Amino acid sequence: MSTIKVGVIGAGSISEVHLQSYKNNPEAEIYAICDLNEARAREKAFSYDASKVFTDYNELLALPEIHAVSICTWNNSHAEIAIAALEAGKHVLVEKPLCKTVEEALRVEEAVKKSGKLLQVGFVRRYAGNTQILKQYIDDSELGEIYYAKASCLRRLGNPGGWFSDQERSGGGPLIDLGVHMIDICWYLMGKPKVKSVSGNTYNRLGNRANVKNLKFYRAADYDASLNSVEDLANALIRFENGASLMVDVSFTLHAKKDELSVKIYGERGGAELEPEFTLVSEKYDTILNVTPQVDHSSFVFQEAFQNEINHFVEAVLGRKLTLSPVEDGVEMMKILCAIYESASTGREIEFS
Repeated sequence: MSTIKVGVIGAGSISEVHLQSYKNNPEAEIYAICDLNEARAREKAFSYDASKVFTDYNELLALPEIHAVSICTWNNSHAEIAIAALEAGKHVLVEKPLCKTVEEALRVEEAVKKSGKLLQVGFVRRYAGNTQILKQYIDDSELGEIYYAKASCLRRLGNPGGWFSDQERSGGGPLIDLGVHMIDICWYLMGKPKVKSVSGNTYNRLGNRANVKNLKFYRAADYDASLNSVEDLANALIRFENGASLMVDVSFTLHAKKDELSVKIYGERGGAELEPEFTLVSEKYDTILNVTPQVDHSSFVFQEAFQNEINHFVEAVLGRKLTLSPVEDGVEMMKILCAIYESASTGREIEFS
């Protein structure tokens, strides 16, 4: 096949970047859109020239014309829909996180093995241009062995509300929404070492701070100020079997002076920062060098990274590439995220066998 027909399941806000990226790819055709809200599905179908509209994803999956699907639904439906899609013979791109629990993740992994189809987890930061440049440096041992990483994504005001703040649908707050990206990008660049132990904390002290005025922030379409059952802040120390460690903290809301986004990697021969600005650190002739790569963008570019991700998925479906974010990595990330929540709830470090 020279062109793949794609179905998009879930027509909420994140679907827009999937749809636009597929539209920009000459080897992909947006064939069908499904959403529980039929009016929203029809609106997206009209905008992107999709032939079919559904409110039941099973009807979309029954179409023999569909080669692949993007799953852009609430977290609590990711596993169910992914397994159904795989069993229907479709390739799958599922938004992060892979699901809500380790048990679900293992079922998805089993479905991938049985179906022989591709499943790509939406770890979009892996596909960013600067990430791939840094990965080349690391793979060529320019930084030496990576033994420490540190990442933060702190919002002082930014609880999206709606399903994001509903524990049942989301599985958690900033940890599972933002932390999944921060942990994954560090773990990926560190070479995906095997986890040894996790110690974490979560806090729900500030609520969604709906009382704050004069400062705008993104709100989900189903925003409801009265609903908030997820954490405000999470932090964790993750230890790996090779002796390396990773520290991370993320928040939806925090009494901080300003928002903070940082990704830092430290090795025996050099270091690097992906955020807030792409920088390499090395040493030569007994002098420390801060090197600024000459790139188009100094930090993460949302649309560009998603376009790269969708392009890579299309090429993987066509058999020309292997995905950078396979189901196995989604399983490992769920183990880490769930261990952080377990550590926070029990007050003890979680050890992996």
